[in-house]
Amino acid sequence: MRRRAWGWNPTGRRRWAILVLLLGHFLWILLGRGTSNRWRHLLDMLSAPSRAVSARVEIWRDNRRQKVSTYREAVAEVERLRAQVAAFQAARDAAAPRLAEAEEATRLLGLKKLLPLTFSSARIVSNVRRAPFGGMILDQGRDGGLQPDQGVICPDGVVGRIWDVGATQASLLPLDAYNASTGVMLARSRATGVLQGLGPGKAALRYIGSQEVVQVGEPVYTSGLDRNFPRGLLVGYVTSVRPRETELQVEVGLAAPLDRVSLVLILPPRPQLELQPPAPPPQAAKPGRKPKVAP
Repeated sequence: MRRRAWGWNPTGRRRWAILVLLLGHFLWILLGRGTSNRWRHLLDMLSAPSRAVSARVEIWRDNRRQKVSTYREAVAEVERLRAQVAAFQAARDAAAPRLAEAEEATRLLGLKKLLPLTFSSARIVSNVRRAPFGGMILDQGRDGGLQPDQGVICPDGVVGRIWDVGATQASLLPLDAYNASTGVMLARSRATGVLQGLGPGKAALRYIGSQEVVQVGEPVYTSGLDRNFPRGLLVGYVTSVRPRETELQVEVGLAAPLDRVSLVLILPPRPQLELQPPAPPPQAAKPGRKPKVAP
């Protein structure tokens, strides 16, 4: 049996040893004595792709960590802003009635300065207009000097008149009550009639002759003939006109927001028919001119 030349036998082992020595010698000649730098350079070349991939992975992780942190901060900021907005809305809702009442009181004060009458103010504590034969309740009665049939107004227009007076409260009959009637007149033709309630927010103008010309949107004012209101207070606006045989069927939308009004002014009993506007303030004389003296 012939032995193999490169097998694991004494002859083969010698040949493998000589080959390893030759390869080591060739590597020593190729690399020279500075093997550490060249090996380091070779290892750097071989590890460059893995190091680049690792750097990209680290950059991706950092970006993702920053995005997650930014997202959490943004979510926390949004929640904080939502809480602030909810608190502001709650404060606004809580202050809304007081602000509305203050605005209404300011408008009442302006109206009180415009009309040359002695008013008393009151607050509506109950509004049951939509109930059958309902009305409004004022927080003043005989203790405030109120009397039946006194007119009640607000900055937007006429509200109604006092129906009954108790010791500390009074009932108010609004214009839209079915048993309410008020003397009124049209703005253009000055034709007079009687306003009768038709239900919430509406009323009918009676006793207007068919020969009168009435337009939709025409203002309706108090005529003063019932002596509950002076002449010229706004009542509402014409919403529809239908001819009949002897008179026109005129419907009126009330100007006063009877569902929302809370503060009112009470006219004195049997006010004067005509209201004279207050005299304008005296103008200061211009320099160099003498003021005129009435003869």
